Amino acid sequence: MRGLKVLSGCAVALALLAPLAVKAHGPSRQKVSETVEINAPAAKVWARIGNFQDIGWLPGVEKTEGTGGNADKATRKITLKGGATIDEELYAYSAEKMSYSYRITQVDVKVLPVNNYSSTITVTPAGDNKSTIEWRGAFYRGFMNNDPPPELSDEAAVKAVSGIYRAGLDSLKKELEATQ
Repeated sequence: MRGLKVLSGCAVALALLAPLAVKAHGPSRQKVSETVEINAPAAKVWARIGNFQDIGWLPGVEKTEGTGGNADKATRKITLKGGATIDEELYAYSAEKMSYSYRITQVDVKVLPVNNYSSTITVTPAGDNKSTIEWRGAFYRGFMNNDPPPELSDEAAVKAVSGIYRAGLDSLKKELEATQ
């Protein structure tokens, strides 16, 4: 009987502590994926975006400097209009698959409210003189503890990354279709 009381007591204690364990959970990884179809051959699209060292097609970028070309561990520093910078490192590149993956190594969360950000951009042929670009990323919000301020929340991070991807893809579509 004593064993049953101890077991019952443990079950009650666990039931009472369970909500605290859920509350103590930190941020969860967020994911964003944006695509655009462009009326241009995939080779032409890849020629424009396939150089990791050049992200001048992204609105808001003033300049890009880097080392290592398109090799593993190549780096780039993106300087935004206004002077803020974002440091990134390439970790996978395939000209054959028209895809590359990179991660942010340094960014002020006031500039981009994310932590542990990685991203992949891929160009895929989509029929007669058409292609699709997919830009997807995964990241944590800017505030890594519980109860983030609104500007560093999951929602703020997703909104910021989605906005960047959408602006970049829309800019590429406009630029590449104008020269078709």
